[in-house]
Formats: sequence, C-alpha cells, structure tokens
Amino acid sequence: MSNNSVRENSLVLYKGRAARVKSVGKKKIEIHTIDGESFSVRHKDVQTLHPGPIENINELEVREGEIVTAWELLEGESIPLSDLAELAFGRFTPESAWSTWQWVLDGLYFQGSPEEIYVCPAEEVAKEKESRQEKAAEQKAWQDFLDRLATNSLILEDQYYLEDVEALALGQRNNSRVMKALGQNEQPENAHDLLLTIGYWEITENPYPQRSGLVTSSPENIDLSLIDEDRRDLTHLLSLAIDDPQTQDPDDAISIDGDRLWVHIADVAALISPGTPSDFEAQSRSANLYLPDKTVTMLPPVATEILGLGLSNISPAISFEIELDSDSEILNVDVVPSWVRITRLTYEQAEEQLDFFPLMELNGIARTSKARRLANGAVEINLPEVKVIYKNGLVEIQPMPPLESRELVREIMLLTGEAVGKFAREKGIPIPYTGQDADTEEMPPAKTLSEMVAIRRLMKSSQKTLTPTTHVGLGMRTYVQATSPLRRYLDLVVHQQLRAYLRGEDVLDEQSVQQRIGATEAVSSNVRWAERRSIEHWTLVYLLQNPEWHGRAVVIEKRGRHDRILIPELSLETNLFQRKNRPLDSEIQVTVSEVNLAFLEAHFKLSG
Repeated sequence: MSNNSVRENSLVLYKGRAARVKSVGKKKIEIHTIDGESFSVRHKDVQTLHPGPIENINELEVREGEIVTAWELLEGESIPLSDLAELAFGRFTPESAWSTWQWVLDGLYFQGSPEEIYVCPAEEVAKEKESRQEKAAEQKAWQDFLDRLATNSLILEDQYYLEDVEALALGQRNNSRVMKALGQNEQPENAHDLLLTIGYWEITENPYPQRSGLVTSSPENIDLSLIDEDRRDLTHLLSLAIDDPQTQDPDDAISIDGDRLWVHIADVAALISPGTPSDFEAQSRSANLYLPDKTVTMLPPVATEILGLGLSNISPAISFEIELDSDSEILNVDVVPSWVRITRLTYEQAEEQLDFFPLMELNGIARTSKARRLANGAVEINLPEVKVIYKNGLVEIQPMPPLESRELVREIMLLTGEAVGKFAREKGIPIPYTGQDADTEEMPPAKTLSEMVAIRRLMKSSQKTLTPTTHVGLGMRTYVQATSPLRRYLDLVVHQQLRAYLRGEDVLDEQSVQQRIGATEAVSSNVRWAERRSIEHWTLVYLLQNPEWHGRAVVIEKRGRHDRILIPELSLETNLFQRKNRPLDSEIQVTVSEVNLAFLEAHFKLSG
C-alpha cells in the first residue's frame, strides 16, 4: 500500500512497530504506537498496513488463520498484503493485516514489504524449517548445559561448551560465551576460577606459560654431532660443576691451575651455528623455561645429552683461562675449545670441602672479587630463597640457605662475564653486554629485610647493549652473560661469536647481533613472567595441600591499614591487615586463612 493512503485512524508501521494515525498534516503525521507512545513524524517515516479505521491499537491480536493454506496456494508468487490477508483470514481488516504482517516478519513462508510480498517456494521453506529446528535444538542443548552448570552436574558432552572458557583461562582468546551468559567479566582469572569451581581443572593446572604465549614443550630431537676439531686436553684438571641436586643441564665448571683460574662452559656453539633451524628455534624461545613441575628447554634435549658437563666421562667445553692479580683484577684472558673431565658436586657437598683444594683457593678468588665489586658500589640484596618443586602429585618447598659455596660459584661466574667482556672488547667482537644504570636516588645501605626490599624497588632493570657499559648493581665496569649457553639464547650468541673468531671466520656484525637482542628480549620478559607466576601458583597449591600451615613472617612495608609481610619459609610476600602498629622488621607468627588460586591471592592471619 502507498503512503498516499495514510489517513486518520489507519494502521501503519513506524520503526517496525504498529501505530494508529491520530491526525494527518501537510508535513507531519501524529501517531500513537502500540507501546503507548506518541510521535510527530514525516509521511515517509511510516508504511500503511491498513487504511482503517482502527480505534484502539491495543486490541490488535495475532491470529494464525489459514496462513499455511494460503502459502500452498500461492507458492512462488508475489502478492500485496491486502490480498494475502483476505485469502488467509477471509477478509482484510486491521487485525488480519497485522496478523499477516507478523508472518511476513517471521520469514518462513513469506518475505517482502506490504506492497509486495514474496511467497517462498517449498524448497526454501523446508530448508528454513530444518535450520530453525537445528537452532532450536542447539538452543535447548545450550540451556540444558547452563542448567547443569548452575547445579554443578555436568556431563561429558559439556566439554564442548567449556572449551571457550578454557581458551580464555589460557589466554588463547579474550571472550567466552559461557562467561558472558553467567554475567561474569571475560577475564582469564575469572575463567580459571570457574574451571576450578566446577572441577573441570585440578588445582595443579598451571595456565601461566600458555597465557604468556610460550611453547610448553621442548623442541624435538634432531641429529646433532660435534664438529671434528682440535681441542686442548684439560682432563688433567680437577674441574668442578657445582649445582643444585635437581639440575639436569650442568653447563659450567671451575678449575684452578697454579695462578690461573679456568672456567669451563658447555660448548653449545660447536653444535648450534647461527642461522640453523635449532638456532632460530632457540631464538624464538629466548631461554629455558624453568617450572616447578618441568623444564622446557630452548634446545633439543640431545644438545644437553652431548654437551652437559659431567654427563659423559669427558665433556667438550669452551674454556676461559683467566690470569688475575692479587685483587682479582683481570690481567689476561685466553679462550680455547677443550676436553674436560668433570666432577659434579651439590652446593652442600662443596660447602663441606671449602677448606680443601681446590675450593679453598677458588673461594679466595671469589672473596677478593666480591670485595672489589663492593668497593665499586655493588648492591647486595639477600632475600630468602626457596626451591619450589612439584612431583608425584605434591608440592615441596625447599629452603635455599645462603651457602658460601653458592656465593663462590656466583662470584666466579660474574668474574667470567667480566673476562669475556674484556676479551671481546680487545678483539673487536660484537656481543651483547649487560648493563644497569644508576638510580636517581642514592642507594641506602641495607641490612634488614625491609631495607633490602626497599632497595630492590629502587633498582632499575638491566639492559642489553652492544657497547660495554657499567653494571651499577654488580659494581662492574663491564659484564657479559656468557656462562649459560644451554639455558639462555644470548649467552649462546656470545659463544657463537667467540667460536667464529677462534676459527678465523667472519663474526656476525653489530646489526645482526642487535637483531638477536631485540628478538630475544621480546620473549624473555614473557619467560620471566611465566616463571614468576608459576612459582606463585605452585606455592599456593602447596598451601592448599597444607591448609594447616603456619610459620614466621616479617613486616617489610607499611601500606595504609595493611602491613606488607614476607614469609621466608615460602619466599612469599602478601598483605596482612594491621590490627596494631608494628615497626618494620617485626617478626610475627601467621597461619594461612584463605587461598584464591585463580587470582594468585593468599591471605594469612596472626597465630599464636
């Protein structure tokens, strides 16, 4: 019907709603909608369904009539609304026009406008019916799932609906139909919490590596073999690889020969050359991912089997011969491929041998080197450390006491980093140096836990650079991370550069090294984040497995109505409501009161 037929008390459509025309002007029409609203609209804003009269639009009812019969008679044709209404209902009235129009809006049998309605062919109708039945079945299945979810009575088939929740919890997508239906924020933590609540995930499910976008399995083993080359035979030296008992990838060892310090590092660059598939794989991973339940290596496991120091009777290494003066200043550095025979010790075993050769002599070097660093302004932060381990279904938290043997190894490795920097600088070899700028605030001396935490907050992050630069925190003019090429990709780059130089081959230029720094740094922050969050996760799992846990805590910071506390036994920091004013470094006894695993929150209360 044309809008020219609009007149008072006619039935029209306005924005899809039924309306009665109250008055007709030259430019505007006054209408009253079925929702009880009145509007002044233009003529072109409405479509006439019936010329009227209709006195009470609220009395309109939708009736079925003989609509299917009308469709069967008219299949495939086109017809105006008035004719279809008359055929389906026997007469054309406001009510039959409105009822007919609802069938057009439904779209199963009819489609189009009031002026011309298309009568759908049987094939289209059958296809649409099938589609609607499928949607209805799907909607019923969805509602049945939501009902089961509300009563926590899920069945195996419900896994299909929970897939988007799991993907959200793992950071693989940023939305979830289920979470939206439940009226919850579509955040990974909320998804994690739901999966725990319904028992779809166990508390041992650690989502953080995947949430940070990291690969969670080691590379596949490939055929790797050492190149045939001359190596210096250093098997006569007593070479000690000192590590934690759980270490499976020993890549550094130390020896002393007269007045020469020897540091032996796994010769990874002998297997992994720049530009090879394994090199690109390691670059994309940045470093080994150390988790309490497993280690995800950046290199194929076979590389560790071949190169791990002490895993075979004789191991290939890159050995650094370091000549020192009485203050542990580096006088000369030589670098050679070597064969070494390794004796493996735990830190505890080494601690018992500090008064004997060669550990006594090595410890003397370490002490002198540390004194030199401290004199150069090195910052010491000694906070409690623990080892979190998950095995056989249980979490263990083992303290890492501040052993002198651990300090010995750390100092020798720092000294080696300085020696590598000196060698590379003198030979003009581009490598990544590690530096740290001074903070704008002066670092106060730190003796207590609270002071050490305060200093840690002031420390700036270290940076990788192609230029030798000061590392303020270590008190070193030049420092290079080079002692863990099995574990860190940029350490491997250093070794690849040294090896190329020793062979007389072209080293990578500065641009190539900078590209590797950029690519690796983009991933390494994710590795560190995943490791930190994973340790927090497994620490909280430990508390869930030991709900009666209690122990000592130390106040390290004041935060309004809360004290920030450090629990040394767990190496865990958290907030505690302040019932009375306690000075910093006060010791209190606490017990766990609540653990929210999905949000990495642990709450404690005073005990005793």
